[in-house]
Amino acid sequence: MDRSDPPDFLTARAGAIADALAPDGSEIRLLGAVRGGSVVHCTLPPSRTSLAVRHRTVEEIWYVLGGRGQVWRRQGTREEVVDVEPGVALTIPLGVYFQFRTVGSEPLRFVIVTIPPWPGAEEAVRVKDHWKT
Repeated sequence: MDRSDPPDFLTARAGAIADALAPDGSEIRLLGAVRGGSVVHCTLPPSRTSLAVRHRTVEEIWYVLGGRGQVWRRQGTREEVVDVEPGVALTIPLGVYFQFRTVGSEPLRFVIVTIPPWPGAEEAVRVKDHWKT
């Protein structure tokens, strides 16, 4: 898309089958993108832990839709693990190390808004895991 062209209208529904596997190992279903950002539906199956990564150029906002889990985030000396469940939102600022895992028998499902739009798999840089995968 040329930056001067207006974006197309888009209507989407998360499919039963993932469109892609994220660099961290989670299932991604594409929902839409505009010049300023993109949005996906993310699923991590039960009893799974993602790989730990950091992003080169994007920031994210996550909103949990279903399941329960934990998210680890680290930036410099600041580090925390938060419990997540439906209704919880969190941010992944630029350069933050992060990893997440499911807790319980349901998949962890959430919506991710990525700003600017996700540029591709090379965006995620592997870092040392907080939890064993």
